[in-house]
Amino acid sequence: MDKIYNLIGLAMRARKVISGEELMDAIRKKRVSLVIVAEDASENTKKRYSDKCSFYDVDLIMIESSERLNQAIGKSNRMAVGICDEGFKKSIMKCWKG
Repeated sequence: MDKIYNLIGLAMRARKVISGEELMDAIRKKRVSLVIVAEDASENTKKRYSDKCSFYDVDLIMIESSERLNQAIGKSNRMAVGICDEGFKKSIMKCWKG
Protein backbone atom coordinates (compact mmCIF):
# COMPACT_ATOMS: atom_id res chain seq x y z
CA MET A 1 0.00 0.00 0.00
CA ASP A 2 2.94 2.36 0.58
CA LYS A 3 3.81 2.17 -3.10
CA ILE A 4 0.38 3.56 -4.00
CA TYR A 5 1.00 6.63 -1.84
CA ASN A 6 4.46 7.04 -3.40
CA LEU A 7 2.92 6.88 -6.89
CA ILE A 8 0.27 9.44 -5.92
CA GLY A 9 3.04 11.72 -4.66
CA LEU A 10 4.97 11.29 -7.92
CA ALA A 11 1.85 12.04 -9.93
CA MET A 12 1.29 15.16 -7.83
CA ARG A 13 4.81 16.39 -8.52
CA ALA A 14 4.23 15.70 -12.23
CA ARG A 15 1.04 17.80 -12.04
CA LYS A 16 -1.15 14.86 -12.97
CA VAL A 17 -3.40 15.01 -9.87
CA ILE A 18 -6.64 16.95 -9.48
CA SER A 19 -8.22 17.46 -6.08
CA GLY A 20 -10.74 19.72 -4.44
CA GLU A 21 -13.64 21.44 -6.14
CA GLU A 22 -12.41 20.93 -9.70
CA LEU A 23 -12.38 17.12 -9.35
CA MET A 24 -16.14 16.73 -10.01
CA ASP A 25 -15.86 18.91 -13.11
CA ALA A 26 -12.83 16.92 -14.29
CA ILE A 27 -14.80 13.67 -13.93
CA ARG A 28 -17.63 15.13 -16.00
CA LYS A 29 -15.20 16.24 -18.72
CA LYS A 30 -13.33 12.90 -18.54
CA ARG A 31 -10.00 14.57 -17.78
CA VAL A 32 -9.29 12.00 -15.06
CA SER A 33 -8.88 8.28 -15.64
CA LEU A 34 -8.85 7.21 -11.97
CA VAL A 35 -10.44 8.59 -8.82
CA ILE A 36 -9.05 7.63 -5.42
CA VAL A 37 -11.32 8.10 -2.39
CA ALA A 38 -10.34 7.64 1.26
CA GLU A 39 -12.26 5.00 3.24
CA ASP A 40 -12.67 7.42 6.15
CA ALA A 41 -14.58 9.92 3.99
CA SER A 42 -18.25 10.41 4.79
CA GLU A 43 -20.78 8.05 3.28
CA ASN A 44 -22.24 10.95 1.28
CA THR A 45 -18.83 11.78 -0.21
CA LYS A 46 -18.12 8.15 -1.11
CA LYS A 47 -21.55 7.74 -2.71
CA ARG A 48 -21.27 11.01 -4.66
CA TYR A 49 -17.90 10.04 -6.16
CA SER A 50 -18.99 6.45 -6.74
CA ASP A 51 -22.15 7.51 -8.57
CA LYS A 52 -20.35 10.13 -10.65
CA CYS A 53 -17.56 7.72 -11.62
CA SER A 54 -19.92 4.92 -12.59
CA PHE A 55 -22.05 7.29 -14.70
CA TYR A 56 -19.05 8.73 -16.56
CA ASP A 57 -17.20 5.38 -16.71
CA VAL A 58 -14.18 6.45 -14.64
CA ASP A 59 -12.33 3.91 -12.48
CA LEU A 60 -12.60 4.38 -8.71
CA ILE A 61 -10.63 2.81 -5.88
CA MET A 62 -10.87 3.21 -2.11
CA ILE A 63 -7.75 3.56 0.01
CA GLU A 64 -7.48 3.33 3.76
CA SER A 65 -6.55 6.75 5.03
CA SER A 66 -7.22 10.37 4.11
CA GLU A 67 -4.35 11.37 6.38
CA ARG A 68 -1.83 9.43 4.29
CA LEU A 69 -3.47 10.63 1.09
CA ASN A 70 -3.11 14.24 2.23
CA GLN A 71 0.51 13.61 3.19
CA ALA A 72 1.23 12.09 -0.24
CA ILE A 73 -0.15 15.08 -2.15
CA GLY A 74 1.10 17.72 0.28
CA LYS A 75 -2.32 19.26 0.89
CA SER A 76 -4.81 19.06 3.73
CA ASN A 77 -8.48 18.16 4.02
CA ARG A 78 -8.69 16.14 0.80
CA MET A 79 -10.84 13.01 0.75
CA ALA A 80 -10.51 12.28 -2.97
CA VAL A 81 -8.06 12.86 -5.78
CA GLY A 82 -8.16 12.25 -9.50
CA ILE A 83 -5.26 10.90 -11.57
CA CYS A 84 -5.03 12.43 -15.06
CA ASP A 85 -2.25 10.27 -16.52
CA GLU A 86 -2.92 6.79 -17.93
CA GLY A 87 0.56 5.54 -16.98
CA PHE A 88 0.14 6.51 -13.33
CA LYS A 89 -3.32 4.96 -13.37
CA LYS A 90 -1.97 1.62 -14.61
CA SER A 91 0.82 1.61 -12.02
CA ILE A 92 -1.55 2.45 -9.16
CA MET A 93 -4.10 -0.16 -10.25
CA LYS A 94 -1.36 -2.79 -10.48
CA CYS A 95 -0.25 -2.06 -6.90
CA TRP A 96 -3.83 -1.82 -5.63
CA LYS A 97 -4.83 -5.23 -7.00
CA GLY A 98 -1.72 -6.75 -5.51
